[in-house]
Amino acid sequence: MHIPDGFIDAPTSVAFGVVAAAGIGYCLRRGSAELDDRAAPLAGLTAAFVFAAQMLNFPVAAGTSGHLLGGVLAAVLVGPWIGATCLAVVLLLQGLFFADGGITALGLNVTNMSLLGALGGYLIFRVVLRLLPQRRTSVPVAAAVAAGLSVPIAAAGFVLQFAIGGTVEDLSLRAVLAAMVGVHVLIGLGEATITFLTVGLVLRSRPDLVHGARGLLRRESARSAPAPVVPAVPAARP
Repeated sequence: MHIPDGFIDAPTSVAFGVVAAAGIGYCLRRGSAELDDRAAPLAGLTAAFVFAAQMLNFPVAAGTSGHLLGGVLAAVLVGPWIGATCLAVVLLLQGLFFADGGITALGLNVTNMSLLGALGGYLIFRVVLRLLPQRRTSVPVAAAVAAGLSVPIAAAGFVLQFAIGGTVEDLSLRAVLAAMVGVHVLIGLGEATITFLTVGLVLRSRPDLVHGARGLLRRESARSAPAPVVPAVPAARP
């Protein structure tokens, strides 16, 4: 999923760099209003977890491995705006210090994994959560479905970029689409599993820290709150 330098031509890389910068700038503006004494440390921990988890690969098919993208996981835990920003920071650090994704391709990777993966995945999460029973156990399920779908969506973003400015001439667009989306559907199964387990664990231990569950938890609290006691008014004597 991490695009190296030179795989997409310079004009396309610059164009998507502008898209990524505008998108992350908007996320920073929206997310800054949500950063408080509780959200800021959780955002740092989420970024650190995604950074570490992306270093661990799991086998997918013969000669192919995958790793966590973490976009939906971050968005569900800390909100879509902060989550997308966290993932962009992870991608920047990986490109600078680990050569995982090219520096000139940073805008391409941020567009695919941060904007499409985190923001698009969170939109899917909200839709799926609305369709499921309105209880807290639905949150990890909705997060898993969204995470699984976000991976091929991000892969499809790469296919679009390759169609616009791919530099490898002997690869047909159909072959790239089949290879990328096909493999990343399988990687999405691992993404869904990790997201389900992580969100479920945090939800059981600290449900107040799961941004994607806040509205549902408030409704649960309102339903379970005892009805107010109305003092009896004595009947007036004739």
